[in-house]
Amino acid sequence: MTGEPAADLVYVLDDDEQLCLSLAWLLESVHIRTEWFTDADAFLDAFDPDRPACLVLDVRMPGIGGFHVQELLNARGAALPIVFVSAHGDIPMSVRALQAGAVDFLEKPYDPQRLLDILQNALRVAGERYALRAEQRSLRERITHLSPREREILRQVVEGIPSKVIARQLGISLKTVDAHRARIREKTDADTLGALIGDMMRCGLRPEEV
Repeated sequence: MTGEPAADLVYVLDDDEQLCLSLAWLLESVHIRTEWFTDADAFLDAFDPDRPACLVLDVRMPGIGGFHVQELLNARGAALPIVFVSAHGDIPMSVRALQAGAVDFLEKPYDPQRLLDILQNALRVAGERYALRAEQRSLRERITHLSPREREILRQVVEGIPSKVIARQLGISLKTVDAHRARIREKTDADTLGALIGDMMRCGLRPEEV
């Protein structure tokens, strides 16, 4: 996807303050902004879901641990790429993190250059996710302008049902179906219905969500 905004913010959540400070210094040395926290609640309060960023997250922390933080972010529908770090990592732990959506898992102490490379990739992913979410919001907004009948016809078009069949199923004329199709294009500012359907597929918008 082209034109996605640059993501240059890394959140760091680790109960080791010295590690947070050293990581912040490392990232800022390559002009990557950092916000660090030693408390999960403080991070969750400060986290901005509308800002493209990624998160370096320690697995084991007092109170709310890293996996619980990941669960809470997933429950919010956050598109935040997570890089887990742990001094006591093992394969089952890394598998759990990755299956829940983390982009990587590193054992402490980690190689600074390797971490930078991983975070650069995570920031790229963050920018792409942010751009996709913005496109999803825009597409949903465009579809809200459709009438219930136009939404019904759009769902059938997305499912590949020919106009003649749509007309027969709805008990209307083919000319009326064509008029609805034209209004759908106009109201959603789409060049063609095919282009609109392509946008819906790219954004993961299913027919039943129309």
